[in-house]
Amino acid sequence: MKDSEKLILNSVTPTQQQRSTILSNSPKLMLWLILLVSLTYFIYTLKIVSTSTSTCNHGPLTINHLSSTTTTINAAPNTTSNISSSQKTELKHVVFGIAASSKLWEQRKNYIKLWYREKKMRGIVWIDDKVNRNENEGLPMVRISADTSNFPYTNKQGHRSAIRISRIVSETVRLGMKDVRWFVMGDDDTVFVTENLLRVLNKYNHNEYYYIGSLSESHLQNIYFSYGMAYGGGGFAISYGLAKAVEKMQDGCIKRYPGLYGSDDRMQACMAELGVPLTKEIGFHQYDVYGNLFGLLAAHPVTPLVSLHHLDVVEPIFPNVTRLEALQRLTIPMKLDSAGLVQQSICYDKQKSWTISVSWGFAVQIFRGIFSPREIEMPSRTFLNWYRRADYTAYAFNTRPVTRNPCQKPFVFYFSKAKFNSSIQNTVSKYERHRVPHPECRWKMADPSSLDKVVVYKKPDPHLWDRAPRRNCCRVMKSNKKGTMVVDVGVCKAGEVSEP
Repeated sequence: MKDSEKLILNSVTPTQQQRSTILSNSPKLMLWLILLVSLTYFIYTLKIVSTSTSTCNHGPLTINHLSSTTTTINAAPNTTSNISSSQKTELKHVVFGIAASSKLWEQRKNYIKLWYREKKMRGIVWIDDKVNRNENEGLPMVRISADTSNFPYTNKQGHRSAIRISRIVSETVRLGMKDVRWFVMGDDDTVFVTENLLRVLNKYNHNEYYYIGSLSESHLQNIYFSYGMAYGGGGFAISYGLAKAVEKMQDGCIKRYPGLYGSDDRMQACMAELGVPLTKEIGFHQYDVYGNLFGLLAAHPVTPLVSLHHLDVVEPIFPNVTRLEALQRLTIPMKLDSAGLVQQSICYDKQKSWTISVSWGFAVQIFRGIFSPREIEMPSRTFLNWYRRADYTAYAFNTRPVTRNPCQKPFVFYFSKAKFNSSIQNTVSKYERHRVPHPECRWKMADPSSLDKVVVYKKPDPHLWDRAPRRNCCRVMKSNKKGTMVVDVGVCKAGEVSEP
């Protein structure tokens, strides 16, 4: 081996003395290592025990706390209200923005009087010019909308007042009202069932972005404008957080769409820019129809009635009275059991071969013959399409003819009065026969023309819409009074079916 190689080997190989030093220090190093590992293990174990004890002491509360935290994090960009989400939404949390015209104010303010309660509600009527106002009428405050002449409007069929109306959301937000959860928009000829409105709004988190409303009854209207748009006359609701977001961008958004026709399609265009879709609640009713609403109200969908619109266009909902008197009559059952208002029930008198349809608080129909619920739950075509040349295929829902055979023409009994009977804890509503000519019928079955009145017993059910949607059941009861049919309406019993 070369001397140079020996030198290198000696430099990297420990001497005997070095090896002895390392061996003598090993027990000390091992001791310190064992102590370090033991200390780490002790601290880690202590932490686990501490956490477990905390979890055991507060199990359910800890779970709720984590759930609440998750909601807050997810909703953080949209959270604009300090009101607790667990508290139910009440009328004091809702602000109504009502679009009105000074030319029609004296006539249409009476519709607002039907549903607005000054001491329980907050609302602003936004109008285009000054109107005479009596402070004791119990109406919302009236404000003149801001000037919109600097906004472009190029639609030749429409009117530029659509810009003013679409800005009601922003102008109402800018008033800075406190404890607001929802802004609800409607027209001066819109009637709201406010208790049912609250039932709908309580399904949703007001801290998140929600745009709630419904479509037109006209398929053509929805095609021309949008199937993703809430029609403003039927009313729509915007959560507070979303309303704040709209207020920041709406003016710029409106300027980007000068060619749109109305206010509600401008609103939907801004919602599209924010990425917020329409949440459909079919109890908001635009009623883009002409004629008689009977078919629509007698077969109302299984959902709470929230609003009625175009009341100046359609016939009075009850015969032989004015439009206003008819709506005033509807407020009687509305106060007794708003959740069940115009909800349909279907049952049969099989001995007489009759089909009975009850639209509670509105009307009872008795048909000769047995018809399936599938047919009776479809609205009969007592109304005309918004586009008068269009036929029944231009509705956005299924309909049926009023009658296929003259003998099948229903006998109609309209609501007349109601009261709450405290001894039996039921509402007792009475429906009187609408006397119109019926064709002579030679069918060998009982004739409903022998009846003058129908009495309906129904227990108020404020929690109807807290359960899964289902029609109530009805049962024909024995009657001791000649010319009177008695019907009981209520929650379906176990196994109960509306079997033809």
